[in-house]
Amino acid sequence: MTYVVYEDAGKLAAARIMSQAEASLQVELASGKRQKIKQQQALLRFDSPEPEALMQWAQEQQGEIELDLLWEFAPDEEFGFEQLAAEYYGAASDARQQAAVLLRLHGAPHYFSRRGRGRFRKATREVLQAALAGIARRQELERRIQAEASQLQQGSCPQSIAERLYSLLFKPDKNSAEYKALALAVRQSGKGALQLLREAGAIASPWRFHMQRFLLEYFPRGTAFPQVATPTPALPELPLSQARAFSIDDSETTEIDDALSLQPRDDGGVLLGIHIAAPALALQRDGAWDQAARQRMSTVYMPGDKITMLPDSLVQAFTLAEGSHAPALSLYVDFDPQSQIRGFETRIERVEIVANLRHDQLDSLITEQSLAGDPALQPYPCAAELARLWQLAQRLQAAREQVRGRPERHAGVDFSFRVHDLDQGEEQARVEIVPRRRGAPLDLIVAEMMILANATWGGWLAEIGLPAIYRSQSGFGANQRTRMSTRPAPHQGLGVAQYAWCTSPLRRYADLVNQGQLIAAARHGRTAALAAPYRPKDAQLYAVVESFEETYKAYGDFQRAMERYWTLRYLQQQGIAQADGAVLREGLVRIDGLPLVLPASGAQELPRGARVRVQFGQPDLVTLEQPCRVLQLLQAAGAAAETVEAENGDGEADEQQPLTAGLQLAVDQAAQEEPADETAPAAAPEPAQHGVAHVHGQSDVPPAA
Repeated sequence: MTYVVYEDAGKLAAARIMSQAEASLQVELASGKRQKIKQQQALLRFDSPEPEALMQWAQEQQGEIELDLLWEFAPDEEFGFEQLAAEYYGAASDARQQAAVLLRLHGAPHYFSRRGRGRFRKATREVLQAALAGIARRQELERRIQAEASQLQQGSCPQSIAERLYSLLFKPDKNSAEYKALALAVRQSGKGALQLLREAGAIASPWRFHMQRFLLEYFPRGTAFPQVATPTPALPELPLSQARAFSIDDSETTEIDDALSLQPRDDGGVLLGIHIAAPALALQRDGAWDQAARQRMSTVYMPGDKITMLPDSLVQAFTLAEGSHAPALSLYVDFDPQSQIRGFETRIERVEIVANLRHDQLDSLITEQSLAGDPALQPYPCAAELARLWQLAQRLQAAREQVRGRPERHAGVDFSFRVHDLDQGEEQARVEIVPRRRGAPLDLIVAEMMILANATWGGWLAEIGLPAIYRSQSGFGANQRTRMSTRPAPHQGLGVAQYAWCTSPLRRYADLVNQGQLIAAARHGRTAALAAPYRPKDAQLYAVVESFEETYKAYGDFQRAMERYWTLRYLQQQGIAQADGAVLREGLVRIDGLPLVLPASGAQELPRGARVRVQFGQPDLVTLEQPCRVLQLLQAAGAAAETVEAENGDGEADEQQPLTAGLQLAVDQAAQEEPADETAPAAAPEPAQHGVAHVHGQSDVPPAA
């Protein structure tokens, strides 16, 4: 025999026999490649025709062999392909016919299972019917995939894809028919998946697009809380404080977790009370609600809505609402008549909340001038206390600035977002963007008191040897390095020896953890390590720090993206086609009166600080891109540059880059909005409450909410 058909790595091939030994053959393919095969791999030996001609004839002929008929001819027991070829073609079947039957058997595993060395066994009727049904389903699925891909390319979105739109975009099941249809349409059209879907009218709501993108990533099981009973504190066991406290927040704030009080001393000094809502009194480490809060890590804020870290029932049990005697962890700081600190004390108690003061109602009334006047003549509550707190805040700030080695800048404007009628749909929703002067008295009072509490409590926990979650910072501007850890370290941006987030336990998990440590310290003093939720070198605390930092940043990125969305919507609603602004760097322009920084065509060659008038194009509310070009140079760089510097703290622009709304398809990878460099995150304001979001420019001590 001159030629051989053999099996190699599951495939059939024909070649010329060069030589043979007892257990092997040396063969040569038509390509000239030589190969050594085992004797048991040789299935069919023949003298004619040539291997290529035989395989070509067999390939053409096998398609005409009816598998059902071949299956009927086949015996129930194991058989060789030559035997079945003799049954099908007759006893005198030649090499070509045998090769055709071999190819047909080899290519139909649902009809015939391979037994090795050219032997097969036919499937049972039941197995065959199930296999054929599966093949029919796959063929139907392929036809559906092709049809849906064609439909997408023709500008129409199939119902099955529309129903799974957001999971396809952001959390796709790559084995699903919908994903395969979308991927096929992308390959065939050469367009991105997002472009195809938008052209097909699948993305009717840009707001919903951004929301679902975030929710599928961070809340894939929804935002509902587990059905677990709400814990309540043992209020009668807590002593009632003599302090009468008031909070300072926006009107929409529901998670009121800090309040202030002042009690005069006989010697002219004052006892400052910083009172923090105390949910850690009722939450046990690794309990159901602790795990729920740990999973979320923080309340998520966005204009018009929020996703709270704790359920509303728990928030209402601990929020410092006006008229309540709320459980609180209080820091009392004793100031002498010269406003120097003489000592401090931490207490667990109930505190009477006499007022919830509101920024939006009082910021215009409570000014530097009114605070310097006669408190009895002021048209707002708590005037005497606010005047004294204003003095303390200025002293505290001056002391920190001395440590910092440089003054803090409070020029510039912050912005509050208020979204109305969002429940009626985003097209009916109206957005207000309200400017707030950075460093206004109420902001500064709250910021300084919270810095004082966080720095003092952080130092106290370190002194008695309890671990906590700290935030430290070294350097300024481009050289700034900020990190979170379980060990205290200086926060250079704030000018304090250590800084632990402790004042927002209703909103941030890091604060909730630290509050549990503080409660143990208040109850047990230097032996608190035995009773504290977290002891030194606790591995879970390290994991909390890492997870919190990552999650908190992601939530901040999402809030900035939604603020940008509503800013672009504001431009449309107000019909703003042109605006003035200041050039920052690399062609970026900060728009006057709005929290908007964007690249402008024609600004690349202009110097930093130049004043320009720009024209807006049509915004893309999905990618959050806003076309913009320079119309007119209003003022060259000079005095204007000083304004830009003041608005940016140490001269760093809080650049809001457009959000690229990408996909998890390889052709359309998601890209997140780049956040601004963080100059003083530890003193950052509490995020906005329901219906309101604040955008803060960069400064080392932004206002606190």
